Amino acid sequence: MLSRLRRFRRLFVLLAVIGPGLITANADNDAGGIATYAQAGAQFGFRMLWLLVVITVCLVVVNEMSARMGVVTGKGLADLIRERFGVRSTTFAMALLLVANAFTTVAEFAGIAAGMELLGVSKFVSVPLAAIVIWLLVVRGSYPIVERVLLSIGIVYLTYIVSGFLAHPNWGEILRSSVVPQVDRSRAYFLLSIALIGTTITPWMQFYLQAAIAEKGIPIDHLAYSRTDVIAGSIVTDVIAFFIVIATALTLAGHLSPSQLGNMQAGDYARALVPVAGHFAAILFGLGLVGASLLAGSVVPLSTAYAVTEAFGFERGVDRAIGEAPVFFGIFTFLLLVGALAVLLPGVPLVSMILLSQDVNGLILPAILVYMLILVNDRRLMGRFVNGPVTNVVAGVTVAGLIVLTTLLLASSVPGSPLNR
Repeated sequence: MLSRLRRFRRLFVLLAVIGPGLITANADNDAGGIATYAQAGAQFGFRMLWLLVVITVCLVVVNEMSARMGVVTGKGLADLIRERFGVRSTTFAMALLLVANAFTTVAEFAGIAAGMELLGVSKFVSVPLAAIVIWLLVVRGSYPIVERVLLSIGIVYLTYIVSGFLAHPNWGEILRSSVVPQVDRSRAYFLLSIALIGTTITPWMQFYLQAAIAEKGIPIDHLAYSRTDVIAGSIVTDVIAFFIVIATALTLAGHLSPSQLGNMQAGDYARALVPVAGHFAAILFGLGLVGASLLAGSVVPLSTAYAVTEAFGFERGVDRAIGEAPVFFGIFTFLLLVGALAVLLPGVPLVSMILLSQDVNGLILPAILVYMLILVNDRRLMGRFVNGPVTNVVAGVTVAGLIVLTTLLLASSVPGSPLNR
């Protein structure tokens, strides 16, 4: 009887703690991420599944460090960076993060517009309505309400798993592709590999995750439950990505020319599923796109508001009134307006803006991860919860790999670069 009560208590604590990890990881599968995973499947079939498994390990390591710092210190990442490295060294990073996340928010509203157009709803209806709903949810709701709604939206990702099964995959072949590296020596494969990493591990993710954990006030004795949350979230998000690759690999690989692949966006992949997988699979893919974009359209502006207000010591938190945290809600509202209006204005180069945001994210991600490694190994800050030797090795290799790959990604966009030929 006593052991049963203990199991129920542990389950209750886990349910109370769970949220930030799952929300953050699921929001990472946004419109840009969906398009990247879909292109991986459409262009290279199953040959990038093994890389997705490796990326999942990296994501688990990085998110666990972020969660541990949030629980132990009770502070967000931007707050800790300011305290340790000073305001001047964080100002430039915050400016870049604000610009990059503005473009990313535009991408989320573009995803909402594309997904709803598949259902016959004009973007002039869906985009303003989505912006209003997101604004009311965050400004008028409390943190528990916001968290529950965002977790509920995450259920829509199950549509991608259903789409994958509807394509009738060969699971033996998928298993082999997941454990045996299949490297294509083409430039397209190399650059798409970098894009997969860049779209899975993002700077805004770390700022939001740690800030959300800090605001939730998770005590140190519940650290194990918070770790479970972020590890489960990291695995779940990449399982969804796994099925996006499977669905598009089985239905689109070999059916599209390189020029078609280069010009496609997330909504186009849903439309392309119709002739090979049926209208129902395409509708599921489109619903997933809308849900993913709504979730990320809420989380990305929130992560920016948290990061900037933490960095400069302003009041913050969705539990506060607008008058108590005007800068926090002002940044959040500004990004929503920019994202919605940019999609509605004619002639805006959305694709170029999305690519620019990826470049900026690639520029600041290595610096953010280095900051995290220094902070998480500071015994004055973390006490006995600093990284162990094995974690440091894994995290160090992850950071080094990301620095090399993001540097190569940026170099590939420079005219005249050997990587751009």
